Amino acid sequence: MKSVVLDTNILLDIFVFNDKRATNLKQALLNGSISAVASQKTLLEFADVISRPLFKLDEATQAVIMSQWQSTAQQYDDSNLVPAPWKCQDTDDQVFLDLAYQLRPAILISKDNALLCIASQAALENILITSDYSAFRL
Repeated sequence: MKSVVLDTNILLDIFVFNDKRATNLKQALLNGSISAVASQKTLLEFADVISRPLFKLDEATQAVIMSQWQSTAQQYDDSNLVPAPWKCQDTDDQVFLDLAYQLRPAILISKDNALLCIASQAALENILITSDYSAFRL
């Protein structure tokens, strides 16, 4: 089973917006049928984003969301991450790329164009970078 890395925008669709496109992905996460992986840096990134006033989430709701994500994701110590050979234009997204590179073969599900534009290069290293919410089935 390939490891699955979910960037912050996908996590927002799953845990904040309850986006219908992410329903099957959320179900797979919650029932443990996929191997989703998070690291300390990706968790911090997600926590930072959901704390922003734009989302209007109180601290209790943020804690529930973080708890749900942390309880479903396998934790990876990112102090051991080998940097990916490609640099993402958005420095906040580099950690997702590095994590997927470390976990090869891996699937990185993202809607971020800065990550998606690296997809063809990453494919050569057995990393699928896609915006397809159903890619975890591959």
